[in-house]
Amino acid sequence: MTQSASPSLTPSSLTPSSSGRVVAIASGKGGVGKTWFAITLAHALARQGRRVLLFDGDLGLANVDIQLGLMPALDLGSVIAGRASLAEATLHHADGDFGIVVGRSGSGALSTLDPAVLERVLEALRAAAGKHDLVLLDLGAGLDRSVRRMAAWADELLVLATEEPTSLTDAYAVLKLHAADRGADRGVGAASVVVNQAASRPGGERTYATLARACATFLGHAPPLLGVVRRDERVRDAIRRQTLLLTRHPACAAAQDVEAAARALLG
Repeated sequence: MTQSASPSLTPSSLTPSSSGRVVAIASGKGGVGKTWFAITLAHALARQGRRVLLFDGDLGLANVDIQLGLMPALDLGSVIAGRASLAEATLHHADGDFGIVVGRSGSGALSTLDPAVLERVLEALRAAAGKHDLVLLDLGAGLDRSVRRMAAWADELLVLATEEPTSLTDAYAVLKLHAADRGADRGVGAASVVVNQAASRPGGERTYATLARACATFLGHAPPLLGVVRRDERVRDAIRRQTLLLTRHPACAAAQDVEAAARALLG
């Protein structure tokens, strides 16, 4: 799992949090259920009584709105274009009782944004964090500079992986770049791992152990395991019906696992 070196972001440009926690969710590649996990985690945290904002940080392949059957008048594209503030583009999902800022699928990736525009979006997000207990950033797949910037800017990073070897390789790459971007002065404990779509809990723990060994060997530290989410056909059913899993199938295995991850995130 060795990767070629990549220049880090400037540590001095990373703004520490002074309000609600900002948690970025990344995967390195698509197809691991990252957006579904972000939505379900937001719902689980809201059910714990937390004020939550879910930010769809992917313009090119945004699909939070699609998974939830939403048709907002304003979205992240409106904020970037200056037609709306972040607060104006935030809609309240009544069923889940959390706020959402949706992206705009097919309108171009965050990687094409002027860095100054991205910084203005991050400033608005930090202000929004002051009104919420947690802000979840559903980052786009890949390792472009904007995704890395948002991951490093956040207070914490959750990296999703599955049992697929390519997913583990990509998760390792995300963790390696994140460690470089954050800098030693900000610590190595700001990232953790979630294994999604696991055949079983012991299987997910074995998958994590493989990733942890690679991190310990090549990075000198291993991020903790936040949780294992078991493969569950009821997830597909909820997505197909554009419904929250914790509403439609609250007692299923995957629902229980995400709620356990939410409790672990809250410490």
